[in-house]
Amino acid sequence: MMTEHAFPPLRLRGRSLLPIVQGGMGVGVSAHRLAGTVAAQGAVGTIASVDLRQLHPDLLAADKRSRNADAYTASNLVAIDREIRAARAIAGPEGFLAVNVMRALRDYDRQVRQACASGADAIIMGAGLPLELPALTADYPEVALIPIVSDGRALRLILKRWRRQNRLPDAVVVENPRYAGGHLGISGVGDEQDPRYDYPAVLPEVLATLAEFGDEAARVPVLAAGGINGPERLAQVMDLGAAGAQVGTPFAVSAEGDAHPNFKQVLLGADPTEDTVTFTSAAGLPARAVRTPWLDRYLGLEADLRHRADPATAACPTFVECLAHCGFKDGKAAAGQFCIETRLAAAQKGKVNQGLFFRGGAPLPFGGHSQPVADVLRMLLTGAETLAPRPAFASP
Repeated sequence: MMTEHAFPPLRLRGRSLLPIVQGGMGVGVSAHRLAGTVAAQGAVGTIASVDLRQLHPDLLAADKRSRNADAYTASNLVAIDREIRAARAIAGPEGFLAVNVMRALRDYDRQVRQACASGADAIIMGAGLPLELPALTADYPEVALIPIVSDGRALRLILKRWRRQNRLPDAVVVENPRYAGGHLGISGVGDEQDPRYDYPAVLPEVLATLAEFGDEAARVPVLAAGGINGPERLAQVMDLGAAGAQVGTPFAVSAEGDAHPNFKQVLLGADPTEDTVTFTSAAGLPARAVRTPWLDRYLGLEADLRHRADPATAACPTFVECLAHCGFKDGKAAAGQFCIETRLAAAQKGKVNQGLFFRGGAPLPFGGHSQPVADVLRMLLTGAETLAPRPAFASP
């Protein structure tokens, strides 16, 4: 049953939905259980496609025996299919299921096609510009396409390229790097503090960019991502023209979240200001994560690790070569002993002393407690049982 609330519905592909999109969180943090449950409640549930085979021991075992990158790709496509079908069983035929695919992945194109073939209702893509996404999904015109951007300039590049492919986005996610978790869609660490990314500046810019491409483009819904932790902040971005919000961390720590309880406790126990840090990940992109003992040790050694890295001999520890450009392999960013796939997988499995724990930079709407998805949605839309204070959007 949908949560009753006072906000206008989010309209996607003729569907009337709650104005909340659950963010895609890898590795295995948002998989079938979380996405299916969110979709069953009438919001957009999202599966993160990256290395879903971590949730399937039989696929992992087969890959360890073969130690072949092509076998990894094939196994992950099987895992994507399994997760979408399992989520659909929870969500029902009317549930709206998206798959988030990172553009930075080596085999992102195959993952997009597999997600469409397996029945995804939408593809959400960030971590790079999805310039060729309409061409990749041409055989699935009913699938909604939703790019993630940080400003109007990136959106304009996408719209120009998509216009040649006779396609407009079905929605646009605007990520606020000041508050978002995971990879932040900015060029360098420190850019997250730039006021041009704050919602009062960027949302009107994005809406104006859409309007440049005609009346139909001007009607494309815009979703604010980062820092939305209750109805007051949702109302703020909707007053600026947003049609809803993408929300990650509150769902990551929900009862139905697909990660280990230890993962949830790390995020729940972290102060979003004092206990998180922005740094350059092995993908070469700025990211926000919890300052665990491992990450503190890594950040202290980062310069030495880069100095010691030898691009000619640094081997991929998991053999899968999941990223198109990886600092571990090329020595350009966060190189040395940092394989992002293994660290994110360790976090999902609850290995506190080994994992990399991505987290957003805003207080959770219910303090340090894990709640069912239905309650998370109710809190986001109505404020029921909301405990945490909500900082203002304005720059300090």
